[in-house]
Amino acid sequence: MLSHQPADAVTDKPVSAHHDSHETGKDGTLWIPENPGLRTGRVKSNNVLTEGAGPTAHARRNIDDPLSAFMCLMDPVMLMHICDCTVAEARRRGEEGWKLSLAELKAFIALLLARGVHNERIVEDLWSQEWGLPFFSTTMARHRYRDIMRFLRFDKKDTRRSRLGNDKFALVSEVWDRLVQNSIACYKPGSEITAGEQLLPTKAGCPFTQYMPNKPDKFGIKFWLAVDVESKYMLNGFPYLGKDPSPSATQSQGESVVLELMEPFLGNGRNVTTEHFFTSLPLAHKLLAKNTSLVGITNKNNKSLPPSAHQRAALFTTKVMKSDKATLTIYQEKSKKNVCILSTMHRSVEICNDTKKKPETVNYYNRTKVGVDMLDKMLRQYSARATTRRWPVAVFYNILDIAAMNACVLYRGCTGSNPSRPVFILELCKLLRNEHISMPKVGILPPFPEKRRNCGVKRNCRENKTTKTCMVCQRGVCGQCKGIVNVVCADCVCGYSTITFI
Repeated sequence: MLSHQPADAVTDKPVSAHHDSHETGKDGTLWIPENPGLRTGRVKSNNVLTEGAGPTAHARRNIDDPLSAFMCLMDPVMLMHICDCTVAEARRRGEEGWKLSLAELKAFIALLLARGVHNERIVEDLWSQEWGLPFFSTTMARHRYRDIMRFLRFDKKDTRRSRLGNDKFALVSEVWDRLVQNSIACYKPGSEITAGEQLLPTKAGCPFTQYMPNKPDKFGIKFWLAVDVESKYMLNGFPYLGKDPSPSATQSQGESVVLELMEPFLGNGRNVTTEHFFTSLPLAHKLLAKNTSLVGITNKNNKSLPPSAHQRAALFTTKVMKSDKATLTIYQEKSKKNVCILSTMHRSVEICNDTKKKPETVNYYNRTKVGVDMLDKMLRQYSARATTRRWPVAVFYNILDIAAMNACVLYRGCTGSNPSRPVFILELCKLLRNEHISMPKVGILPPFPEKRRNCGVKRNCRENKTTKTCMVCQRGVCGQCKGIVNVVCADCVCGYSTITFI
């Protein structure tokens, strides 16, 4: 076991600590000063990654194009679950003959992702004959898109009450958990991970909506995320569902969050960079016991800090203190502000030869703290998000954005190509809709209803009675509103040019 005392650079013998200058935190933590720039021997094994980084063998076996990369994350099990829940909701509302196939759901997702690339939030404009894009009208009729969006669900209502008793996130938790499991199974992170928070903007009625004044959107659902610093791959995450009614007496919420996020990646010599909410000396020791180091900025009100953390010093000066295997760097960043960086990765702290004389712990923290923020910024750039009154749909938009981002990272790692994100997403959209548009639309005519019903198009009539059904959107269509003789309503005829009659 190595001592916390520094070793002499020449003789490699321990240097006697000046115990008369040591400091003690409010919780009794003993801190011993150390000279910045002093080398203390070889870096320990917890700073050396012991497994390969990048896509896993499972991902490399299955990925050869953008669609296969996306399907490794949004797998058929997840999509079939969404299909079943959506159809169950439609039939609960009285639409007995309403169906949704896996191919049609993929085409629907393609429209959501393509809308995000084109930064279009007004759905009506996408099918406009004057301003719309052919991709949307040839993929799916506008009315069919609206129907899927209206019935879109991620859980079944008949069992919801019992599940909500144990899980506030039950309305979409199965889909989110599946995404996280697939993300972990497909990628091994590098040596640097960032743990932080993402605020998903929404004002939909939700029991755990957060108000965060320091965020651009202020209101939303908060997610705790772990992100690979180099690739910006989302590694692990879960939502914040409100204050825990039975908090742990042995660890804070910040400790619990980081330990849960890092649990699949412990024991292999990685480092996690944390914000001040998470950083604490007990967390640093718990991670170090599992061969994982921590670098994080810490609050001044932390009871473990020495008194000198609250004192001003000369501008751009650095004070280094050690407590067991943890190193504390106190850097006077401004005349009235200093920053405290806690690290179990750096056994010694060197000072850079620049005008501000920043210590290497501060530079390392600044470089690796941005993982979650950069991911959130990249997700917003090409996002499927749109205004919605249902918070599960808002979460689903976030799931699609994360899946597309992770799929792009996997595709680049497995194939060696390096397409830009918009190019990757648009190619993915084409592949997602191919199966749906290649299916014959008139192989079997929809069954006529037993009773006459009102026309659902109402373009040239006043809800005339009819027994005819549109082959595309399944609405009742009278003789005055039909588009062509094969019974396609006037709203769907613009996208009917690709249909082959058999």
